[in-house]
Amino acid sequence: MNVEALDHVNIITDRMDETARFYSDLLELERRDAPPPLTPQNATWMFDAQDRAIIHINTVDCPRTYDREVQPGELTGALHHVALKCQGYEIVKGRLDEMGADYEENLVSAINLRQIFTADPNNILLELNFFAD
Repeated sequence: MNVEALDHVNIITDRMDETARFYSDLLELERRDAPPPLTPQNATWMFDAQDRAIIHINTVDCPRTYDREVQPGELTGALHHVALKCQGYEIVKGRLDEMGADYEENLVSAINLRQIFTADPNNILLELNFFAD
């Protein structure tokens, strides 16, 4: 048994279009319809440049195999943040400035890592990691 990588993050929201636009505008992820039985009205997936659906965005009323109550915009229990390995530090920082978004920067000089922390429209904390960038 071997964990190869984080597969995806699922976001339950009452702001599907706004959330998809945020990830598209900030990280250049491509919005596509989720596969059936999901519909474009209740689910959309955000794909990276390697054609991986790394962020799944579902409406509050989207059917789920494992269902639990989720309150969009509330804290997400034990989930503190979602970390994404990125490139283009200055580009992303400029996009956040254009969006008028709040963010914090951090430097972990021992491993040559610059970080940007920001929240998406659902109050999910993102840790954007830029190694040697």
